[in-house]
Amino acid sequence: MLTHLHIENFTLVDQIDIECTKGLTCITGETGAGKSITLDALAQILGAKTDTDKIRNGCERADIQATFDISNNLSAQSVLAALDISFDHECILRRTIAQNGRSRAYINGTTVTLQNLKQFAEKLLDIHSQHAHQSLLSTKTHGVLLDNFACAQSLTTKLQKAFGWWHECKNTLDTALANKESSHAHYQLLSYQASELNTLSLEHNELNELEQKQKTLSCHVETQQNCEKVSYLCDNDENGISAQLNQALHLLHDLPFKSHPINETTQLLEQALVQVDEAKLELDRQLNSSDSTEQDLPQIEARLSAIYDVARKHKVKPEALYDYAITLNTELEALSPSDEQIENLTEQVKLAHSGYTSLANKLTEKRRIAAKKLASAVNKKLQLLAMQHTTFEILLEPCTTPTKTGNETPMFLIATQPNTPAKPLSKIASGGELSRISLAIQVVTALTTNTPTLIFDEVDVGIGGTTGDIVGELLRELGRSTQIFCVTHLAQVASKAHNHLLVDKQISKKSVATSIHYIENDRAVTELARMMGGDAQSELSLAHAKQMLNG
Repeated sequence: MLTHLHIENFTLVDQIDIECTKGLTCITGETGAGKSITLDALAQILGAKTDTDKIRNGCERADIQATFDISNNLSAQSVLAALDISFDHECILRRTIAQNGRSRAYINGTTVTLQNLKQFAEKLLDIHSQHAHQSLLSTKTHGVLLDNFACAQSLTTKLQKAFGWWHECKNTLDTALANKESSHAHYQLLSYQASELNTLSLEHNELNELEQKQKTLSCHVETQQNCEKVSYLCDNDENGISAQLNQALHLLHDLPFKSHPINETTQLLEQALVQVDEAKLELDRQLNSSDSTEQDLPQIEARLSAIYDVARKHKVKPEALYDYAITLNTELEALSPSDEQIENLTEQVKLAHSGYTSLANKLTEKRRIAAKKLASAVNKKLQLLAMQHTTFEILLEPCTTPTKTGNETPMFLIATQPNTPAKPLSKIASGGELSRISLAIQVVTALTTNTPTLIFDEVDVGIGGTTGDIVGELLRELGRSTQIFCVTHLAQVASKAHNHLLVDKQISKKSVATSIHYIENDRAVTELARMMGGDAQSELSLAHAKQMLNG
């Protein structure tokens, strides 16, 4: 609901602030006073096209701010959440227009694109005028109004999810089939390459181990001979290294006095003897426990040659061949969904389509029933609005392919003359007729509408008398459940308002300015008398106006 409107330097307005309340608010004033300025300002909030002519003469910038209570507007809250804009129970929309032609849009102080402003503002208010009929000309709105009237919101939400799931399953299946069909040649190549690598059966770290063994075995004889010589030198009876070290230690131990350097020398020789003995043992183990023999070398070199050949053929380094084999097999598996996978995906698509079809058929039936009821109710309202020859119809146009909104597109049609075919609302030439049709539809669907604020611009054009009274009653009825603003020239309509805004234009030698303020009691009576024509100050006119207001 709109709670506050601030307009600054916009057309004829210097600065005005309007506190807005519930119910029906009528806007009246002399011809040319600027009754539509409020609507024009709100149209800017809705994202209407701007131009510098909207800026008040001599000013650099026009500024419009509208505050809305969105505490019960879940659809508006969801848009803000999607835009990542923080909010509480109130939300402020702002639009500025600069002399350079640029405009800026804000939601709660955050700069947004004009498209985002439109997307959000349409959840808050809707303008019905002779030149800007807004959403009622869109078949998308027709579907929403009909589904809301049918209390099918939950069903439409489920249908959209079912449609999304069905197409997700179908896309997965199509991708699997396409991969299997279009990549057959690539699959054959990968299959051959993977087969060759799998035949090689290269194990993790095998290449490194083979290369180490090859290096060891390629100098096996020389290694054995030298190891034996070193072992012999370490322990060769009296001439071996161990024997020589023992002899040196005996000589040092036999000294009658051992200085500090002698003691350190003794320790070093003792350590050397231990190291030589350990080296001798290690050499003996090496000579006695070799796990490969010289006869194994040809097999190792043949295995290495096979690995090098496959690596060269696949243009990868030998050390990367093991990981390459794993990657190739993984890619091959992804390219070739099994027949079982295809079968499972096909069954999944069938189930998803069946679920969608079931929900779509239920929605179609609800729409058929609701369309008859809605058309009948709207036609009754049109009869009251002096449109006896007008017939309102709802066509459920079948879709060529299933859509996320169902098997059909609801379309509002109208015939303004007897025995003439009904046409879409967008084909109607008369803005006044469309305004009254809009009013009839909105009154009937008021209890199910999602738009909390509706604005009618001269919905009473071309009517008067008793019909004017009926228009006023219908607007007041609509105002019981929805916030309504109505620009009117009919006293019959204005007298039914819960709130009355009067537009005044003050003209001086230097400037022209428009002001808007609430009126009631005697001031409201005087304004109604003026709107009825004649002498607005005569006792008869005032009495008539007072009777109308009290009635």
